Amino acid sequence: MARAVIVDDSKFMRKIIADILTSAGHTIDGEAENGQEGIRLYEATKPDILTMDITMGGKDGINAIREIKSRFPDSKIVVVSALNQNTIKMNDEGINADAFITKPFTKEELLTIVEKVLQQ
Repeated sequence: MARAVIVDDSKFMRKIIADILTSAGHTIDGEAENGQEGIRLYEATKPDILTMDITMGGKDGINAIREIKSRFPDSKIVVVSALNQNTIKMNDEGINADAFITKPFTKEELLTIVEKVLQQ
């Protein structure tokens, strides 16, 4: 199974994502509450997959994804946001996350997206 890092400013949302991923046998290598912490954790742990919220204090998800992808082009990032994919792309059409899922989501939706990205 995969090793994951979860980046979201909501502790509650991080717990939901962590519970879903661990229930499917994945391991959580760490959690971060903003993009800068997410970058640091990604660099330290090199997880198989990273989930990233977009709207956070400090460094937002768009800038964090840009930095991670520029430094680690093979990284696998799933955006988990209340904003839909079209709204995110209107703010930055060059965002190169591997997948997008809109909150709220079901356990099955998240696991399907994660498995798809891991197989890419």
